[in-house]
Amino acid sequence: MELMEKLKILADSAKYDASCSSSGSSRTTDYGGIGSPTAAGCCHAFSADGRCISLLKVLFTNYCINDCKYCHNRISNDIPRATFTPEELSELCIDFYRRNYIEGLFLSSGIIKSPDYTAELLLKTLQLLRFKYGFNGYIHVKGIPGASERLTREIGFLADRMSVNIELPSEKGLKLLAPQKTKESVLSPMKLIKETISEVKEASLTVKHKQHFVPAGQSTQMIIGATGDSDHHILNLTQALYNKYALKRVYFSAYIPVGNHPALPKDVPPPLLREHRLYQADWLMRFYGFDAREILDEGESFDPLLDPKCNWAMKNIHLFPVEINTAPYEMLLRVPGIGVVCAKRIYRARKVSSLDFEDLKKLRVVLKRAAYFITCKGKYMYNAFKMNEAFIYDSLVHASPMLESVRKVQQLSFFDGNYDHLLPPPAERLTAVSGQL
Repeated sequence: MELMEKLKILADSAKYDASCSSSGSSRTTDYGGIGSPTAAGCCHAFSADGRCISLLKVLFTNYCINDCKYCHNRISNDIPRATFTPEELSELCIDFYRRNYIEGLFLSSGIIKSPDYTAELLLKTLQLLRFKYGFNGYIHVKGIPGASERLTREIGFLADRMSVNIELPSEKGLKLLAPQKTKESVLSPMKLIKETISEVKEASLTVKHKQHFVPAGQSTQMIIGATGDSDHHILNLTQALYNKYALKRVYFSAYIPVGNHPALPKDVPPPLLREHRLYQADWLMRFYGFDAREILDEGESFDPLLDPKCNWAMKNIHLFPVEINTAPYEMLLRVPGIGVVCAKRIYRARKVSSLDFEDLKKLRVVLKRAAYFITCKGKYMYNAFKMNEAFIYDSLVHASPMLESVRKVQQLSFFDGNYDHLLPPPAERLTAVSGQL
């Protein structure tokens, strides 16, 4: 099989993995080498759904001994198959880099023969890139569940980021849809990566020449919608993974039907809004100090009309309004319409003088959301008598209901009416959702 034909097959097979963005790395550049992973990341462009497009995103092989019912590359699926050799893939990556097509590599793989055999092939590929070609650029490698600790560690010393996909949010889901995988086979590599990162950091304090083990950290991915796991369960699992394994990111991928197993949903569009809400909630946990139990109660799902932060504010309306000139920084972060950057600006600016709503506009606060939850010098932006729960909810769902002119304008909706004539053909829609460019 020709190399370009292999690339077409294996790049297409890699499109279902969402966790391929680059956040940069602290790996040093060796003299005479090529490529450099900067602290700002090696990504120049992202697709509309956030996926990095400056990495060569490819599978080493789409042959797989596993029969995961949700996976496009499962052994029982009749698709074209291909496998690179380490020499082919490393040479291809360097050739693309020299042509300025890419700046890094995202490498995943199906499991061929055994986990250890597959990990050996990935390791050899990385060794050729780092040592033969002197490539110092960003490399993200997917860990192979079930591979030996020795191989996982050796790969980690050559990669900038590793990820071990948890795939399904519950052990019950794994037993049903991926019987060859176990909870332990996924979590053990995560634990090993975390412990080795800590060991290398401690050792670097006492040695002159520092080693780098997965300097950009580790991540994972969950498929959303393939099983009946609730939003509450997924969010709490996400928080547990952050706390226990010090992950940099948890990625969520809306399930795209690729199998006909009786337990898989059929004729249901990918839950893209649910995926979006999970990313918003994940952001709140990582940057705003929220706990998963605050965002969703047990048995509760995300509000389709309100983002998680606004939804939390409505459930805790008794905590509002907050006075913008005296509220603690932690409370400012919890006001809808005030992000981390704006909260820091407010905290600094109010030390100089008291702030009013005009000042907040200059600080880029989103007042169409924040105005219902704050006061400036003891006063609301709008009529205080209107500030009841029903009015605030309606105001957050609809843009500026106080302005009659806005009420008369109806924005084109993605959810109402029939706009099928504006959409691409079904095959192209699936391509767009999966992230293939």
